Amino acid sequence: MIDLHYWPTPNGHKITLFLEEAGLDYKIIPVDISAGDQFKPDFLAIAPNNRMPAIVDHAPADGGAPISIFESGAILLYLAEKTGRFIPADVRGRKSVLEWLFWQVGGLGPMAGQNHHFVQYAPERIPYAMERYVKETNRLYGVLDTRLGKSANVAGEDYSIADMAIYPWIVPHQRQQQDLDTFPNLKRWFEAVAARPATIAAYAKGEPFTKRPTVTEEGKKVLFGQTARPAG
Repeated sequence: MIDLHYWPTPNGHKITLFLEEAGLDYKIIPVDISAGDQFKPDFLAIAPNNRMPAIVDHAPADGGAPISIFESGAILLYLAEKTGRFIPADVRGRKSVLEWLFWQVGGLGPMAGQNHHFVQYAPERIPYAMERYVKETNRLYGVLDTRLGKSANVAGEDYSIADMAIYPWIVPHQRQQQDLDTFPNLKRWFEAVAARPATIAAYAKGEPFTKRPTVTEEGKKVLFGQTARPAG
């Protein structure tokens, strides 16, 4: 039913988390981002921003032709609305889930991503950039810890697409130079999500691809040297 164009990065894991939780049938189509698979014409046809994940739903709710969706937050929202799961129907609950979903796609993901880049991958050590993004990641962890002191899950008592969006970006907390012991509410939630059967199954789906390096030296040129593609 669902084709998932995927690589085992935090954004890729978001979608397998949902698909495993919902029990939907899906097929993984690997997109090796270090080898440049994201620039292949067939992939660009469904993901014009040359970023995975992307999905193709072969059984959309309107009964029409297959629908393709790119951007991980949009995919999570689409799947939640398709299945009627992991997003509340009431206006206040839905509002809370959307707030925290967009908090992740607009804040935690980009800031932690810059943290990864300057601390792990940048060819030269730039102390200002490293400190800037490590501290901002820390601030965002603090925001999340405060929130999780008020409810079992990020957007409320029920597990939702907001949790699925955020969890994979906390998994590499050590690489982000963050200590979960200093964020007890976040740590409690993190361990609870990690223990969910669907989380275990989702990460297992990525294991065949993790044996290949996510970013090789050649891959860095592919990932970090992009400019606009020529028109035409």
